[in-house]
Parts: sequence; C-alpha cells; structure tokens
Amino acid sequence: MKNKVSIDISVRSFITAVAVIFGLMVLSYILTFIVPSGEYARTINDAGNTIIDTEAGFSYVEGGIPFWKWILSPVLVLGANGSGTLIAIIIFLLVIGGAFTCLDKSGILNYMLEGIAHRYGASRYRLMTVVTLVFMALGALVGSFEEVVPMVPIVVALAVSLGWDQLTGMAMSLLAVGCGFASGVLNPFTVGVAQSLADLPMFSGVWLRAISFCLIYPLLLFFIRSHAKKIEKPLSETAAADEFTPDQKMSRALMTFSIIVGVGIVFILCSTFIKALQDFTMIAVALMFLIAGIVSPLMTGMKPAELIKHFGKGVVAIFPAVLMILMAASIRYTLEEGKILDTILHGAVGVADNLPKWAVILFIYLIVLGMNFFIGSGSAKAFMLIPLIVPLAQIFGISSQLCIVAFAFGDGFSNVIYPTNAALLIGLGLADINYAKWFRWTIKFQLANLALTSAILLFGLAVGY
Repeated sequence: MKNKVSIDISVRSFITAVAVIFGLMVLSYILTFIVPSGEYARTINDAGNTIIDTEAGFSYVEGGIPFWKWILSPVLVLGANGSGTLIAIIIFLLVIGGAFTCLDKSGILNYMLEGIAHRYGASRYRLMTVVTLVFMALGALVGSFEEVVPMVPIVVALAVSLGWDQLTGMAMSLLAVGCGFASGVLNPFTVGVAQSLADLPMFSGVWLRAISFCLIYPLLLFFIRSHAKKIEKPLSETAAADEFTPDQKMSRALMTFSIIVGVGIVFILCSTFIKALQDFTMIAVALMFLIAGIVSPLMTGMKPAELIKHFGKGVVAIFPAVLMILMAASIRYTLEEGKILDTILHGAVGVADNLPKWAVILFIYLIVLGMNFFIGSGSAKAFMLIPLIVPLAQIFGISSQLCIVAFAFGDGFSNVIYPTNAALLIGLGLADINYAKWFRWTIKFQLANLALTSAILLFGLAVGY
C-alpha cells in the first residue's frame, strides 16, 4: 500500500479559490464607491489596547481608495497596521511546507499511516470518533486553529487509507477544530480576550460553553459518519487488509517524530494556563515541525543534501497558499483604506435598536458572523466589536456573558466556510478539495449548526445566563 501524503496545493483548488477571492476583492472595491466613509473614535484601554470609544461615537469622514492601491493591495497589506500576524502566518506556512515535505519523502508519514490503518482498520469508526473529539478539544481548550493545518493532509490521507475520502479527513481535522474553537470552552483568543474587554473573570460562565461543546460534537460526528457511510469502501479494498511489516529504523524515526510533536502539544496545552505563552504558540508549532522535519528524516537514512533539496521543494510548493492569503487579507485592507468597514458595522449596530430582546442576541451573533468575513483574527475582532456589542446587549437586559458566547459562535464556525479564511484555503489546497465542493457539502452542517447554536443562545437568555 502507498498512501499519498502531499503538501502540494492542487492546481484546480488553487484556481477556484483565487477566482472566488478575486471576485470578493472586486466587490470590496465597488463597495468603497457605494458605502459612505466613516469611522468610530478609538481610545487606549488600561491594558494598552486600542478599542472603540463608545462615548465619542461614529462620524462620517473623507474616504476612498485609489485604483492603484487596490491593485497592489495584496502587497501593500504586508505594511499595513497589524501585518505582523499576517507575516508570521506566512513564515509559519513556509516552514511547515518544507518540513512536511521532508517527512513525506523520508517515508515516515506513509509508514505511520500504514501502521494506523493496519491496527485500527477493523474499528475505523471508533477511530473517527476519537480523532474528531481530539481535534475539537484542541480548538475548545487551547484555541488551536491555524496550528493544526500541518495535520490536515495526514488526517486526509488516513481517512482515504481507511476507505473514506478527502472530505471525511478534512471534516475530522479542520472542521472539527473549527467547531471546538467556536464553542469557546477555554479559548484564550476569543473568550479570554473578549471577557477581559468586558470586565468579566477569565473563562467564567464556562457551563453554557461546555454544554455547547457537548451538543455540537454529536451533531458534527453524525454529519461526518453519515457521509462516510455513504462513500465508504469495504475493508477488503482498503489498507486495513494489507500486510504491514514493522521496520526498526522507521519505527525509531516515527517515535522521535511523535515525541517532538508531543512536546509541541504540551506547550500548546500549557499556553491555556500560562498567558505569557499564548503569543508563541504558532512559533512553537513551526519550530516543532522544523525540528521534526530535520531530525526524523535523517534518522531514516536520508542524506543532508537530499534533505535540503526536499525542504526547498516544499517551500516552493506552498507559495500558491501565500498568494491566496495575501489576496484574502487585501479585502479587509481595501475596506479599511476606503473607511467603510466602520460604516458597515455602525449600520448593523443601528438596526438592533428596532428589534425585540430575543432577536437582539441573535442579531449580535449575525453581526459577528458578518464581520468575521473581513476580519479573521478572533482577538482583533474582539477589540473592534466587544466595546460595541456588550453595551448594546446590556441596554436590552442581556448579560455580557451571553454576549461573549454569541461572539465566540460568530467568530468560530464561519472560519471553516468563508473563502477569506487563510487556514481554510490552505487546508482545502492540501487536501485537494475544490472550494465549491466543500461549500456545497458543509453548508448543510453549517445551517444545522446555526439552528442549534441559535437555540443555545435563546436558552441562555431564557435561563438568565
């Protein structure tokens, strides 16, 4: 058996994603001519973060963006405010591309998949249950999302080797971690930041978010299993029936890889409790894969010169994803340069004044869903939205805690369906899944999940959460 594990971006997926993003870039530029320019006054809070000054409010200003700036926006975004995170993601991705290719070419990943398929093939749905739960827990408990992208092609290859397809593997990994991230049980990047801005104790009110996790997980698992049952191949046609011969050298290399990855996971888990570590999780994951991508292949007998060659090829192979990230980031850049992002937000907040109490919490959910299309970072969105939506909720007698849950829901679930999310685009490219196909397939889950999470918010409102 030979499992295909690749870090290459599919040409078809790349073209589809670029076409979708470019269409959104054009739309964002057109909006700068239609939507009036305006901005909220901003202030610095006690922690030194820039937030919206609700007392100074909103005002209309001169705006617009020159055509040349729009054309060059995928490049100019690298020098824009807050570009540090964008640059870090790109460097992280290039390191992962090089390291992953070395691991693949050395045969370590294929050896690992053969061993897993041979051992768990007869109980593959039990394995699906565990893998999905682990990824969802990573998102819920430590706020992992972009950090699991390197694992996507591994889980996709595992799913295929067990008789399923790429969609199944993508759902078991990135969709699962996205759902966990959105449930926000102990997510430091959404719930943690948002509660700090709302003057709430860190991770307080956990019971409703824990219930959300417990309800979303079976819905997700049912969605994945239903699809897998439809397309599964008999075990006799899969890797589970193949002979697997242990190799001592490969086993040692795989053990080394597992230990290095384990250290990285422990670091991520510790970041949940040690706030100083939270800014370094992406660096830790990149360093973890860099070390694993060098040490483990060398243990299999790969020559240093060959290692360098494969690493370089992996970096080159991942460059299409960098272009997609820059194009997606340029959409927010265009709206901010044209000074219409605040206007859109101001208009949305104004609509809530005419809504009944039960509809306000759902509308807050909708506001965050809408803004997440343009601003992928949960922390950045918290600084922008929490000073607006928390006072809005309080006017209607809605607690700040429930507002935080609505924020977490709105920030997280759409990460795995919006074409402006870098991690989704990269994951789809690595899994060789067309964006249109992914959208058509996951929209059914997204709609069911939207109904479930809306019901959770209404339940929270009813019990006075």
